Amino acid sequence: MTMESSKENKNKDLNSSSSLSSLFCNKFHCFPSKFLLPFKSPLPTSTSLPENGSKVASPQQRKPGGWKAMPFVLGNETFERLASMGLIANFMVFLLTQLHMEQVSASNVLNIWSGITNFAPLVGAFISDAYTGRFTTIAFASFASLMGMLILTLIAWFPQLHPPSCNVQHSTNSCQGPTKFQFGILAMALGFLSIGAGGIRPCSIPFGVDQFDRDTDEGRKGINSFFNWYYTTFTVVLILAFTLVVYIQDSVSWVWGFGILTVLMVCSISLFFAGTRLYMYVKPEGSVFSGIAHVVVAAYKKRKVNILEVGGVDGTYYDPPLRKGTVAEKLHLTNKCRFLNKAAIIAEGDIQPNGSISNPWRLCSVQQTEELKCIIKVIPIWASGIICFTAIAQQGTFTISQASKMDRRLTSNFKIPPGTLGVISMITIGIWVPIYDRFVVPSVRKVTKLEGGITLLQRMGIGLVFSAMSMVVAGLVERMRRDSAIVHHRADGVAPMTVFWLAPQLILMGFAEAFNIIGQIEFYNKEFPESMTSLANSLFSCTMAGASYLSALIVNVVHNSTGRKGRPDWLTKDINAGKVENFYFLIAGLGVLNLVYFLWVSRGYQYKSRMRIGSDGESDEVEKPNFYV
Repeated sequence: MTMESSKENKNKDLNSSSSLSSLFCNKFHCFPSKFLLPFKSPLPTSTSLPENGSKVASPQQRKPGGWKAMPFVLGNETFERLASMGLIANFMVFLLTQLHMEQVSASNVLNIWSGITNFAPLVGAFISDAYTGRFTTIAFASFASLMGMLILTLIAWFPQLHPPSCNVQHSTNSCQGPTKFQFGILAMALGFLSIGAGGIRPCSIPFGVDQFDRDTDEGRKGINSFFNWYYTTFTVVLILAFTLVVYIQDSVSWVWGFGILTVLMVCSISLFFAGTRLYMYVKPEGSVFSGIAHVVVAAYKKRKVNILEVGGVDGTYYDPPLRKGTVAEKLHLTNKCRFLNKAAIIAEGDIQPNGSISNPWRLCSVQQTEELKCIIKVIPIWASGIICFTAIAQQGTFTISQASKMDRRLTSNFKIPPGTLGVISMITIGIWVPIYDRFVVPSVRKVTKLEGGITLLQRMGIGLVFSAMSMVVAGLVERMRRDSAIVHHRADGVAPMTVFWLAPQLILMGFAEAFNIIGQIEFYNKEFPESMTSLANSLFSCTMAGASYLSALIVNVVHNSTGRKGRPDWLTKDINAGKVENFYFLIAGLGVLNLVYFLWVSRGYQYKSRMRIGSDGESDEVEKPNFYV
């Protein structure tokens, strides 16, 4: 039986039962029956009143800007991304060569800043959804990003704000690092950039979607085209950032490199405000984070309420219908994490005579309770992505250090900037994803009968394998590079090996991203209810943040626990004297353990639904498959 037919039967049962009475009384009080739900009974699908406690946006009389607003929305996003990605692509080189930081210190700065920047969108999403709205949040965040870019440009420009240049006659170890004042200015710049990212990242896509009318075919087609254009411009931005911008920073000057990014940020803000008369402004409707907090507190306050094993309760569940026209899926009450069900049990005084909640911190709806369960169910799978991204994150740290000590000559007059090598991973993704979508998936679909060819968890698992393999290959290549540098013993420490020896590990990292990272994004968006898509996208940012902090922890542990008895540690500033390959092998070992963990937690995971291709070629929805089906 398909899900559709089962839902029709549930609705029939509901219609017959809902006509019994318009009022239900329990031992506490009498309430309108449409807000109550005995345990395991079907949920009402009709809509009449919104859930109490949610801020309902007032109807917008203004016609959506549609494609007229897109040049300003996409232009703003393109320039902002180019400015931010142009900074990230080569920032490790800036810290090493301009601020003369130790390799470990530079890695820590980059990892900690990345972690803060990737956690910031959670805060930005909450502020936008609950208080300020998307336009105001993007506007404020854009000025914060501009301030960060401007300060970085000043750091590269004024000698007082960065350490003096190293004396070429002295050894590298004699280079003076940044003073406390100079480091404080750098931290202020990075702080502004984190604030900017926290406001722009969670709001840019939803703000673009707001410009289309979802109730019309033209609007829905416009939204699909918007996503295509968004990711197309994002790909172009990445290529420009990792090539042209990095080249200017390395070969021209850092002042010009950061100055151009600052000008691009000014263009981004100018375009954004130029379209103010065309935009559709959606008022904040409340944040899902508030509902999560309400459920946890309400369940704790009712911790002494007993839920009987046979399914009965000491009260009745509060289950109002969804607001009419809301883009959300009605969730049914489940037995998983039953403690949280207590948050939806109605006790004396919880509901007023008109059916509204007296205190949202004592009573929550079934919908809010089940939304929290969706998060809890995904957390074990989410945790497995941290190790995978830790491996991928090394592209921006020690892989760049490797490249700086290899032969980067493309011609006699041109050297490849170390920060540009990340393009190899992007090219791999750009080539593989269309092949996978057009050829691999249809072929595998014939065997598995699954619409996606393989399940999302299987796709993520394959990505974990590639990430561990990339670290093994990186370690082997680094051992070859270091041995070559020691044997030839050149004054600049550069090994006579072409930098393209790093291509295999970067290609494997590209495959890891194509399978695991893209799989994660799709997994979160499909497994979460429609009302929680912003949180689903924020989870991916949390994965990157967790990976950044884990990478910083591993780097510091390795730095402080290796290199005793007069020997340098694995990650010493002179990469030829260290043993970076052992660091790579350590991450590979953690990747293997992470793969075992992933197989264990995914074994019992139950999907919301999955599309299976029937013998007639039609798609049928199948409920609750696991990783191995």
